[in-house]
Amino acid sequence: MRKIEIQMIAAIHNNQNWSNANTTVHFNEEENVSIVRLHGNKIAEVTDDTMTIFDGGYQSVTTKSRLNALCDEFCITGEGVFQKNYQWFVRKFVGQMGTEKVFKTETFTNGYTFA
Repeated sequence: MRKIEIQMIAAIHNNQNWSNANTTVHFNEEENVSIVRLHGNKIAEVTDDTMTIFDGGYQSVTTKSRLNALCDEFCITGEGVFQKNYQWFVRKFVGQMGTEKVFKTETFTNGYTFA
């Protein structure tokens, strides 16, 4: 994980406003939500119970990296965003079969929520 992503996650955990280079976190106290932006474009909303993701208009390597750093911290292990044949997908945990985690792959859509 990149240093900037570690700082971004710390700001979210601490309910702080934070900015470094192309990434910002704004904590909205009234709604208890941290809004993450990359180059000024919203890419995530993180609450105590959910995380909603967006591509910010650009399905770039950096956007995907930020989203996966957030998924690594705030989602179930194994959930995240990946790309295949130039198309984005979301890997979502759907249950357990014995000792194995079961995931479902869905086409990425803006506003996808991990709960």
